[in-house]
Amino acid sequence: MRSHKDTPAPTLSYQVVSSPLKAVETGHKVRMDLIKKSKLRYQWRHRRLQFCYLRRVRDLKLGSQGSEDTVRPWKRSLIEVNGRLDSAYRHELYSRVAHSYSEIGKFSHFYHLNENPCITHMMQIQSLYQCPTMRGVAGLDFDNRVRSLINTFGLVSVHVQCYFIISDLCLRDSSHQGIFLVSVTRSGCLMVHDFESLYCQSKLGPGSAEDESKHVVHFSYPPGREFDVARWNPSNQNEVACTSRKHDQVLIFDISYMSPKPTEVLQTRQKLSIIGRKISRGLSDVAITSDEDSRIFSPDTLGMVHVWDRRAGVSPCIELSTDRYDSIKSIQIYVDNQTIFGAGKEGIIHIWDLRGGRNSSAFQSRKDVSLTRGELELAMAMSQLPLASLHLAPKLQKIASLKAQSEIVPKEIHSIDVNPSSPHQLAFHLDDGWSGVLDIYKSEVTHVHCPPPAWLDGSNSSADLILRKPSWLPTSSIYVVGSMSEKGIHVLDFHPSSRSPCHVDYDEDTQRNEKRDKCNHRNKFVSLSETVTGCAAHPLNGMIVAGTQNSSLLLIAQMHCSSSSETAEGEL
Repeated sequence: MRSHKDTPAPTLSYQVVSSPLKAVETGHKVRMDLIKKSKLRYQWRHRRLQFCYLRRVRDLKLGSQGSEDTVRPWKRSLIEVNGRLDSAYRHELYSRVAHSYSEIGKFSHFYHLNENPCITHMMQIQSLYQCPTMRGVAGLDFDNRVRSLINTFGLVSVHVQCYFIISDLCLRDSSHQGIFLVSVTRSGCLMVHDFESLYCQSKLGPGSAEDESKHVVHFSYPPGREFDVARWNPSNQNEVACTSRKHDQVLIFDISYMSPKPTEVLQTRQKLSIIGRKISRGLSDVAITSDEDSRIFSPDTLGMVHVWDRRAGVSPCIELSTDRYDSIKSIQIYVDNQTIFGAGKEGIIHIWDLRGGRNSSAFQSRKDVSLTRGELELAMAMSQLPLASLHLAPKLQKIASLKAQSEIVPKEIHSIDVNPSSPHQLAFHLDDGWSGVLDIYKSEVTHVHCPPPAWLDGSNSSADLILRKPSWLPTSSIYVVGSMSEKGIHVLDFHPSSRSPCHVDYDEDTQRNEKRDKCNHRNKFVSLSETVTGCAAHPLNGMIVAGTQNSSLLLIAQMHCSSSSETAEGEL
């Protein structure tokens, strides 16, 4: 039999060409031949893997019919064939990883500027004489959270290593996500951290001094200039938008300038009271569209949503109103960049459609509109009203098991957030610590999580005075929210299927009989060292950064595992 050693090595043939054009044509033919050969090899390997997978499925079916002990299905072959993961299998793996999370790093805000303590540092020293609402991290956000790239391909994470099944194009588009983390404190500090530096610092262990020179940006402002929200501009990685409930301006900072002065200030229209005084209203949230026109939305404390088009100027181009006085606390932009969700103090979720509707004259040609000036103004006012207003309390009362255990009344909504992996799920978080999911297609509450109230444990929690801001993990419908009564976060499984323990149709007895699901589909509480006010999830690896009431940042992920080689090098 002929061995591989006896096989003669391929010889390279050279062809003398008489002109550069022929040389180019010859090289092109050689490249095309190589491409054809590689395609044939790929097709042959693909068919071989597919044949092995089908044969394995046939063996499993025959084995399950002949014996009582069924063999666990072999799932890796399908991943190797088409390069994608089954959604249930991906959810199972990601849930296991999220349940292994713990606090691996703590970064206290004892920073300096020009060798002097910053304003937040000084507030921490005076924390014994300070109101709790004036302390803590108010806003967190990772840069360029382009979520649709992750939804298509998914994440497989096993123990410490993370593998992404993505194309080269997707890799190039997502390589600039999660590099920076912006945080603002209620004391008046704006900081931009390098996430990789935070993660490497967490490996040094507790008590190690943080290198403040690695901070990308650190601005400290005097009292009266505190912030409540910070958001990255999805279409410009250098821009950060900040708002405060005490001011009626949207401040836009360009971190590439390294200047504490905002590069642009967006103003709201001034309104006067009956006696001629200016009505003061702050801005409670901010959202920026992901398309190129960079429209900015910000709700105020009087129930109006201001919409700016930065190409038209610094004044709002339109104002969205509600059909009643309702202070909007949180705002979200749907994936189509045309639908706006706003939730407020009265427990109502308002929905606006910027494309207008049958009553909107802004989207009709002048030939089709034959209205008087008064009718035109009325039509324009009607187009700014919400398309729908959904009351949460009546929808929660439809859940029989929940209604039988507690009295359901309208409650203030602290935060809403669209699920990046299932855009039809809109998560909400209430002031009493309840969290849930509203299916915007069905207009029904499908998931709910009701932790015990803070007064039940006898704890005097000052965190109930702070707007808590939860976050979705980038995939698998996992929602993380800070606890109101304890120091820690709840990792909630809000998967759309009824296997989720928070689903309203969840049957605990049925799920207990399924051996595969009894340990995977469950919620978990992760104990932390401080009370959490807000969370932000890394858009690629799913690590969590939590802001605390003491203005610290907590890194929540899997524990660091050092290999034997690294240990040996450390001992040497």
